[in-house]
Amino acid sequence: MAEGKGAKRIGVLGGGNVGGALARLWAGKGHTVSIGVPDPNRTQAKGGSPGAGVRLTTNREAAAGAEIVALAVPWPAAQEAIRAAGDLTGKVAIDCTNPLSSDLKSLTIGTTTSAAEQVAQWAPGARVVKAFNNIGAVNFGNAQFGNLRADGFYCGDDAAAKAVVRNLIEDVGLDPVDVGPLRNARMLEPLALLWIDLAVNQGQGPGHAFKLLRR
Repeated sequence: MAEGKGAKRIGVLGGGNVGGALARLWAGKGHTVSIGVPDPNRTQAKGGSPGAGVRLTTNREAAAGAEIVALAVPWPAAQEAIRAAGDLTGKVAIDCTNPLSSDLKSLTIGTTTSAAEQVAQWAPGARVVKAFNNIGAVNFGNAQFGNLRADGFYCGDDAAAKAVVRNLIEDVGLDPVDVGPLRNARMLEPLALLWIDLAVNQGQGPGHAFKLLRR
């Protein structure tokens, strides 16, 4: 599997706000991108369009032809999406999910584990990296706030996989910040909950993001 910079073959599981935005931005950067959904014909019949340069297909086909698989479905659909994708051994698997409660006020798992660690169990052999989970997709490709650019936090246990994801974070206009091993997703997922609470429950809208400042 090729690592580092250069065009990649990416399968995005899920064509919602997050998956759709990532797919369009990555395709615009020259990557070969497919969006996987349970039923492509039904999605197309509903008027779903993957965007220019993005192929709409099944989860299995999107993953089979990819070096990198991004999981971007609602948490209740995550396990089935991984199962449908087939064997992910050796592939970089980007977990973009958050295990949100239905009222968007809590996480259904956390503190002693994380969605990312659960994904790693569901996809043994995949090189799981947590990323793209802690700000709204509306800020992907639109992450400049005055003279500061929003950070894209990521974590994982495979250094080479993280290097690949770092480049993909840059491709969507975020400043990559490596926050350590995969277990630190236990902190990134509550950070996402804070973003969602501010945006939705406190009515502040999506125009905010996070920045790690250093001296």
